[in-house]
Amino acid sequence: MTTVHDFTVDTITGQPQKLDRYKGEVLLIVNVASHCGFTPQYKGLEELQKRFHARGFDVLGFPCNQFGAQEPGTEAEIAQFCETSFGVTFPLFAKIDVNGAGANPLYKFLKEEKPGILGSEAIKWNFTKFLVDRDGHVLKRYAPTDTPDAIAADIEAAL
Repeated sequence: MTTVHDFTVDTITGQPQKLDRYKGEVLLIVNVASHCGFTPQYKGLEELQKRFHARGFDVLGFPCNQFGAQEPGTEAEIAQFCETSFGVTFPLFAKIDVNGAGANPLYKFLKEEKPGILGSEAIKWNFTKFLVDRDGHVLKRYAPTDTPDAIAADIEAAL
């Protein structure tokens, strides 16, 4: 696997989806959670989606329950929460693990491509973000504390 486009993941409704459908688009891949202090970032992520989507950009949200059990719901509950609480229109995927032996292969790849502070590959918390270019290469990794608004200039540059 050499790019994000080489992976297949399950949608929030359980359907396999090849990420090569996003060839030619800039992506922001985020591990999300519904009961986290950073959950209000959904609003900013949706604003990025609306602002840049027409130019070839998508946010991809991957629910994860590995941090403080802050994503305990089913995929249906997660989808409903995101829609009713934040009006999320960007693609959501099935709940995954991002760390450990059971980490989703996409996240293993993302972490290898852009390690975190001091070279650590582990995802530290919910709402860690990865910016991916139109060719599927990982450009940058952002901490959970990096707000969507703060990333807008990097997205603009990648577009």
